[in-house]
Amino acid sequence: MVKAVRIHETGGPEVLRFEEIALGAPGTGQARIRHRAIGLNFIDIYYRKGYYADALPHGLGMEAAGVVEALGPDVSGFAVGDRVAYATGLGAASEAANVPAAALVKLPSSITDETAAAMMLKGMTAEYLLHRTYAVKRGETIMFFAAAGGVGAIACQWASRGLGATVIGVVGSEAKEAEARAQGCAHVLVMGKDDIVARVKAITNGVGVAAVYDSIGKDTFEISLDCLKQRGILVGFGSSSGAASGITMDMLSKNGTYLTRPRLGQYIGTRAELEASAKALFDVVAAGTVKIEIRRRYALKDIALAHRDLETRKTTGASILIP
Repeated sequence: MVKAVRIHETGGPEVLRFEEIALGAPGTGQARIRHRAIGLNFIDIYYRKGYYADALPHGLGMEAAGVVEALGPDVSGFAVGDRVAYATGLGAASEAANVPAAALVKLPSSITDETAAAMMLKGMTAEYLLHRTYAVKRGETIMFFAAAGGVGAIACQWASRGLGATVIGVVGSEAKEAEARAQGCAHVLVMGKDDIVARVKAITNGVGVAAVYDSIGKDTFEISLDCLKQRGILVGFGSSSGAASGITMDMLSKNGTYLTRPRLGQYIGTRAELEASAKALFDVVAAGTVKIEIRRRYALKDIALAHRDLETRKTTGASILIP
């Protein structure tokens, strides 16, 4: 038996249960991982609320780091005792889990368990957003919403310090302005305080930005469109304010805009893609280009508090759960 976070119905943090579950031997193609640290991500809230559906009851949590305890049949490339991490599949918010070996990556000695748990999902998301959804080029200006958040903190560092882009960061409060600047944003705009579109036009001499990375959704969709340059791309990779609605082709025709709604699973669907994305992340962190700062650590049993803090935007950077 192991302790795990489960939900039996969707809703607020009150639906989260910390309960014992039976964890059998790993099945074919699986490895049993004893978790040492677990990531906390906004996607966990989407599942808890039912925005992303799965058969109830089910676990929560998408990423974790730990040690291989046992191997099921037909697993190669891993051994008991290996330090590993993963960033796909529900059930990471638990003391241990049976995980498909195909989802695991080995951790280099330069990456601690806590760092891995804090960055795998967010960091590989930043990797595909900046390199493959739209390949950010040196000297370009881009805009990133929630610049002081988990994905934003990594992506803004990577884009500015690693790729040589000028980053306009957007944050939800004045309290987060300094944080966004520390992550490499050359300009920081505050929702509800600044006229975002006017400020972006002024910063770019009326041209607009090459790409907007928008994880907010409904509340920012039209703002994002109006900040783009001709043939710019709007990358909507989240919807913390709810899904954008009423989108028409005429809205996109204004500037010949490209629009995409990617997910991480579409970019690490093969073993080669997963390993390449993880390696790119490990490399920039090991080099110091991207620094992973864990701002909050919660006991796994206190996950309801962690969800409340994340959902009310009390957190900046990365937060983790400790089993």
